[in-house]
Amino acid sequence: MQVIEVDGAALAVDVLGRGGGPAILLVAGGGQSMDWWTPEFCALLAGDDLQVIRYDHRDTGESAASPPGTPAYTGADLAADPLRILDALGIDAAHVVGMSMGAGIGQTVAVRSPGRVRSLTLIESSPAGGEHGPLPGPAPAVAASFDEAPPAVDWSDEAAVIDYRVDVERPYAGSGGLDEERTRAIATREVRRTRNMESSLNNHFLAEPAPPVDPATIAAPTLVIHSADDPLFPLAHGEALARMIPRANLLVLHGPGHEIPPPATWDVVIPALRGHVLGRAA
Repeated sequence: MQVIEVDGAALAVDVLGRGGGPAILLVAGGGQSMDWWTPEFCALLAGDDLQVIRYDHRDTGESAASPPGTPAYTGADLAADPLRILDALGIDAAHVVGMSMGAGIGQTVAVRSPGRVRSLTLIESSPAGGEHGPLPGPAPAVAASFDEAPPAVDWSDEAAVIDYRVDVERPYAGSGGLDEERTRAIATREVRRTRNMESSLNNHFLAEPAPPVDPATIAAPTLVIHSADDPLFPLAHGEALARMIPRANLLVLHGPGHEIPPPATWDVVIPALRGHVLGRAA
């Protein structure tokens, strides 16, 4: 783990796998630290021939924190951070893998800086712009969570914050329900590493959004991974992305929710990701 200074902000970065190998940059979702890309997932993805880079977004983990409710950055800053990290690490281009907001960031990087993206993988995402036609809204439980008043949380009480972090994930679980033990283990690591959990869970959604980009202009070889059971972005969102991006491939999962692929899918997801990356390695 290292902390690097980029554009006046400190970002925590972790590099695993073979140094000098083709680089995969993992970009987590909104309000997520790198902890949701678990070390076990990263080790399997890296194998003995790739290097895997994960990082804490601003306001998550050990990266710079803004006061709750007043993010000192915009969505454009979040979308520029992957390139700042690659620059700091001396990497010309990487295979970018993003989930949800992270996949929106991936789309932005691929459109605006195509020479920096060797391949692109978009997980549980939606078009970041362009002409995609009408798309279905979230499941009722997710939609209801948007309208509910946030509960009163004692942010100084670690146990209460961990409980709340787990509860945040409940509406986004797939058809099998929330994996309580695994989610709590990740949430515990995240809470113990994060400078300010109130900022972490809220500030990304308060920042000025990045300008839209048209996925139809993405030139990088693209793999879209989407669950048929995603309650935030129903499968039609992933299908739209795969249709819009030239020559994109779509891998449909069954069972997960709106989440980074869980262990039950790794026998499918890891070979698909490695095959996609190694087929484009340079």
